[in-house]
Amino acid sequence: MKKSSIVLFTLLLLGSCTLFGPNPEYSQGMTEKKFLRQNKEAVLSGLDGGIVTYRVVRDNKFYVLATFEKGVLVKLEERELAPAWMPNQPQMPIQNNNNNNNSPLDK
Repeated sequence: MKKSSIVLFTLLLLGSCTLFGPNPEYSQGMTEKKFLRQNKEAVLSGLDGGIVTYRVVRDNKFYVLATFEKGVLVKLEERELAPAWMPNQPQMPIQNNNNNNNSPLDK
């Protein structure tokens, strides 16, 4: 009886510790209301019919785009902010020039 009460007490103690564990920030199917309650710094990024997108800046380098459809989280993207000193320029396609034999890409 004493051993079973100790085991029961231990299980109750461990079970109560899970209540104070970390709460997941985002989960598929999360409601828009719960998302906004957890992320007070979220700003509206886009409205398109029944689709609403919010942006949350995580730190000075990354931000998260959360897309809701009918009040439910359907898409989550993490993107990197472009540095202020680097303007957005289209990337030039790499040309494979067969005349240049010294190219390290050809080896």
